Amino acid sequence: MKTIDVIDKQFPDETACKNFLMDMRWPDGVRCPRCKSAERIYALKARPFHWACCNKDCGGRRGYRFSIITHTIFENTKIPLKIWFKVAYLVLTSKKGISALQVHRMIFGEESTHAYHTSWYMVMRWRAAMKGDAFPLSGVVEIDETFHGGKERNKHRSKRKHIGTGGAGKVAVIGAIARKGMVVAQVVENTDTATLDGFVRRVVDKDKVELVATDEYRPYQMLARGDAPLPHETVNHGAGEYVRGIVHTQNIESFWSLFKRGVMGSYHHVSKEYLPLYLNEFSWRFNNRKNSNAFADLIQGVGK
Repeated sequence: MKTIDVIDKQFPDETACKNFLMDMRWPDGVRCPRCKSAERIYALKARPFHWACCNKDCGGRRGYRFSIITHTIFENTKIPLKIWFKVAYLVLTSKKGISALQVHRMIFGEESTHAYHTSWYMVMRWRAAMKGDAFPLSGVVEIDETFHGGKERNKHRSKRKHIGTGGAGKVAVIGAIARKGMVVAQVVENTDTATLDGFVRRVVDKDKVELVATDEYRPYQMLARGDAPLPHETVNHGAGEYVRGIVHTQNIESFWSLFKRGVMGSYHHVSKEYLPLYLNEFSWRFNNRKNSNAFADLIQGVGK
């Protein structure tokens, strides 16, 4: 990853930012974001970084006009790209995440005329841009579920639902990770057999997976059965067994630990509505942990 000093030198003004965005978004030449065509695209001389698409099925004679930020996360905002890029750098380099309030302090300052909602809006858009498809996973794949939310006994009596299992009143999340590879995580409504089995079969490459490792949770027992059985082994956490040869779920549990430390330390509270975006952030950052070109890859994906 670049340093903040390199970011400042590489993007000193809006023109530098727009040129970089254009190179990342359209490496083979400008394309219309509506019809995806590269033909009959004309630059508007009076407005730099603006074009008109005059294809018959798109803009026609009058032309469909678009700019460098059309159909990107930067559209309909007045915040300079220089600030957008700096916020992206902060999100990418904060291993346990960075709150919108901290971004506001660092970028705009306490006495800025920009409201806190501006910073929140920017970091949430970056989290939305971090959505990526890291599957299908191959090799040895670990599967585990976790629950997001506070303990029922710590809530006010009027907000308690019931005291039951560890997932009472919480949001269920399931994740899969390939050993020394990518991670996939998503929010699920429940942890029944159909949901968990369907998730595993969707994210795992059935032809290239060597082993699916899980704990003893009963819904996983169908993985080795049915018309397309997967090589499945379990460890019995309830009996104190955590590792048996290559069978364990330590890597996915380590990712859950990182995610929960980030929520507790940086965000303090994440609602169910926005939880998928935070999972996007942590997953994308984890999957690009060894990618020296992560910043450019993130910018490249904002218009997809």
